[in-house]
Amino acid sequence: MRLVGLTGGIGSGKSSASSALQALGAQLIDADAIVKELQEPGQPVFRAMVDRWGEQIVGDEGRLDRAAVANIVFSDDAELKAIEAIVHPEVRRAMDERINEVSASPDVVVLDIPLLAESRSGGTGPDGRGTSAIIVVDCPVDVAVQRLVEHRGFSEKDARKRVEKQASREERLALADFVIDNSGTPSDLEREVDRCWQWLSSLPPTPWPPPERTPTERP
Repeated sequence: MRLVGLTGGIGSGKSSASSALQALGAQLIDADAIVKELQEPGQPVFRAMVDRWGEQIVGDEGRLDRAAVANIVFSDDAELKAIEAIVHPEVRRAMDERINEVSASPDVVVLDIPLLAESRSGGTGPDGRGTSAIIVVDCPVDVAVQRLVEHRGFSEKDARKRVEKQASREERLALADFVIDNSGTPSDLEREVDRCWQWLSSLPPTPWPPPERTPTERP
């Protein structure tokens, strides 16, 4: 396999880029999707979250009320660190297990990790260790804010607050081996992803597991 990390700030269009890479033939391991699986009712992560914040984060159907969780953790740095401590180690372990399952494949394997830059700077989340390269989906902050307002129903204040909670644009770009510019139209993004795919085809196979840990070892 050729293992690469993919990241981008909220509103950057990272999910659109990852879907386009998948359509071209990449295998996708999505950290956000894994988080949702781990937060299903009955899962240890779900139980740990309810133990921490109580029934206020459980909706009428017994599932996690993600809006209630967001209201708690994005308004208090201590609570944000608490949820990271609960969720991130389990996400890292699950991602390692899934990489191990496809490690013999000749395909490009994309790790879609929204908070990769934050993890690289000392966080507890998946940080793309073992990858051959890091791809960053980039756009100006004002463009990201506009998208969040227009397409996801955020107020401008809330959108900027979410952006500010993440790593800066400059911090993400400093990690990049390849930058997908998503400041333009969907057609522009398609061309950027095609350019990235050509670049990915030049990468050598990625050794797995990485030297410093085995695939299922807890961080």
